[in-house]
Amino acid sequence: MPLSVQQETLAGLLVDARRNARQLESLPDDLVPETALGAYAVNQAVAERLGWETLGWKIAGTTDTVRTKLDLEGPIYGRTFRRFAGTSPARLGAAELLDPLVECEFFVTLARDLPPRSEPWTMPEVIDAIAEVHAGVEVAECRYRRGALPPLPAILADGSASGRYVFGGAIANWRNGLAAMPVRLEVDGALRREGGGADVMGDPLRPLLWLADERRHWGDGLRAGETISTGSMTGMLPIRAGQSVRAQFGDLATVEIAFEA
Repeated sequence: MPLSVQQETLAGLLVDARRNARQLESLPDDLVPETALGAYAVNQAVAERLGWETLGWKIAGTTDTVRTKLDLEGPIYGRTFRRFAGTSPARLGAAELLDPLVECEFFVTLARDLPPRSEPWTMPEVIDAIAEVHAGVEVAECRYRRGALPPLPAILADGSASGRYVFGGAIANWRNGLAAMPVRLEVDGALRREGGGADVMGDPLRPLLWLADERRHWGDGLRAGETISTGSMTGMLPIRAGQSVRAQFGDLATVEIAFEA
């Protein structure tokens, strides 16, 4: 899809913001994409122009709470990058982060492609394409300031605020079902959020099925080796310098992050 002059301008601004780890002070109204389709086209162009190795995709808006908070009609998604992936226990410099939000998610890595095709994918096919599932925490970041967010299509163009991805332990028995798994999020040892797998569209693998169909229509699909974060079970929690978080996924895995001043 050829980009308009406005889309080209927005893509350039977002590429520069990504490369320099900074936020845009404001965004002119005429640079806000008119449609979600146009916004996703900008996000694709940004990823191509950055030339960074991709990690995969993030999915957001997968719970009723988040959709209500963000006034979404359904899930949203964006590109993620391998340079921003790490393993628990992790240390992140808070000064390098852009209005960070902590989100507890499952990170699903594919063993085989889910390529474009005419027929919709089925859940058994998607499950069969999965290599492994990890406990994970996304530290979401946005290239627009939290107090001055533009309309939703501009956020989609920014990869739906894709940020950093901290992998915890593998969920060995994920095929037995993730919906029943409880998740607890502690900050400095105090419980701040609770959730569970069923909060994410009833089953945290359903967002993966949804994304496979979305990208099927784009003509590229999903690829082996890509990791997809399937949506937060604990909402979006702002974090500050000096704080430490610990996410507990049942009794199977943890993710720990220290946000250093």
